[in-house]
Amino acid sequence: MSTAPGPVVGLDLGGTKIDAALVGADGSVLDRHTVPTPAADGAVAVLDALAGAARAVDRGAHAVGVAAAGVVDPRTGTVTASTDTIRGWAGTALGAGLAERTGLPVACDNDVRATAGPELAALDAESTLLFVAVGTGVGGAVAADGRMLRGAGGVAGHLGHLPSPEAAGLPCTCGARGHLEAVASGPGITALYERLADVRVDRLQTVAERAAAGDDHAVRAITLGATAMGRALGGLANALGPDRVVVAGGVPRIGPLYRDALDRAFAAELMAPLRHLRPALPRHGADAAVLGAAALATTAPLHHPRTHSAALHQKQTH
Repeated sequence: MSTAPGPVVGLDLGGTKIDAALVGADGSVLDRHTVPTPAADGAVAVLDALAGAARAVDRGAHAVGVAAAGVVDPRTGTVTASTDTIRGWAGTALGAGLAERTGLPVACDNDVRATAGPELAALDAESTLLFVAVGTGVGGAVAADGRMLRGAGGVAGHLGHLPSPEAAGLPCTCGARGHLEAVASGPGITALYERLADVRVDRLQTVAERAAAGDDHAVRAITLGATAMGRALGGLANALGPDRVVVAGGVPRIGPLYRDALDRAFAAELMAPLRHLRPALPRHGADAAVLGAAALATTAPLHHPRTHSAALHQKQTH
């Protein structure tokens, strides 16, 4: 691993948009840029879009950090597995491909692990962190005794693929059945409501609005998804003994019905030494992902461009 003095470009790659930021050595955001993700156009188009977003904010950056959707192995810089949200994304040489396009060293990791990095950095040196992001999918990150776990192939922390009794028989985006994501994610809760009420709805927020208006099916769908998430987190807490548990993402923001059900289910699972724990909101706001991405330049392996590309980048930026 190498350090990258001076500013770093942080990129947050999602299924719909790419957020880019130039992040100073002090952690301040010096510039921002957002572009749509050409997810339907394949991996080459996405790499080109990432490089374009990086160039839009690059004013003397020393490296690029990428927080990317999918299962990412930071050591090889490769996307080892992915859903079809980005077409042909699995198998992409993310680190090498982006380094060639930008002429800069590139560090990369899964988006949720990268986002959890600043949370871990704010804790004591030997702390254990359990971090989950609940949105279109259910992603997560686990740090033990101050060290972020990446695991074989970069798969560590993918909490959405834990077996869940509440999801029994339901298809998961990974191709299996009965996984947590199928019932606890935004689409999972929405689909559950549709089955219970025998209606079609456009989005999770509609389900939340109907629950607030007293729709019993909506209340049941939200509380079941939240309960499944809370039980899974409580079981993981018993296995890991975390100092801090963080629940991030869009789904927890739909209202107190979800958060209260999650908190109750989490607390009911805890062993006695952990009963003081409660899931917390993330410390960092909308910039958490790009800040975490930029931090990868000092915490993850760097993938370097070939000499020709590096020379071209120097020519373009000076």
